Amino acid sequence: MPKHHRDRLEADGITRLMVTVDPAHCLLIYPMPDWLEIESQLMNAPNTDPRIRKLQRLFVGYATEVEFDVNGRILLPTALRDYAGIKKKTVLIGQGKKCELWSEDAFEAASEQWPDELSDVDPENVPDAIQQLII
Repeated sequence: MPKHHRDRLEADGITRLMVTVDPAHCLLIYPMPDWLEIESQLMNAPNTDPRIRKLQRLFVGYATEVEFDVNGRILLPTALRDYAGIKKKTVLIGQGKKCELWSEDAFEAASEQWPDELSDVDPENVPDAIQQLII
């Protein structure tokens, strides 16, 4: 974990993190207080919808608590590394209240497609929350 991220978390008294998987085959890293809120919302959602059950299985099923070691590193279990295809080089990107951890190869492949995916969005089908953003 880069020092500036770690220092900010530790300044807020956060030393425990939750790591889970994302459908895009990266890992999501949440400070524990934020994770607990997300987990509660997700587990309280009506699981009669198969999409919600899949999200519950994926996010909560893979969720693993980690802490910084004395060198500011976190140890990722093999199952999480395998899911994200992490071998050696990684890319960590901040995403508001969480970070995404990608294998370098997967990040390069995915990020090349993001501009095209945004240009293909039908303005009629953009969620209200996104339409209200000022970019």
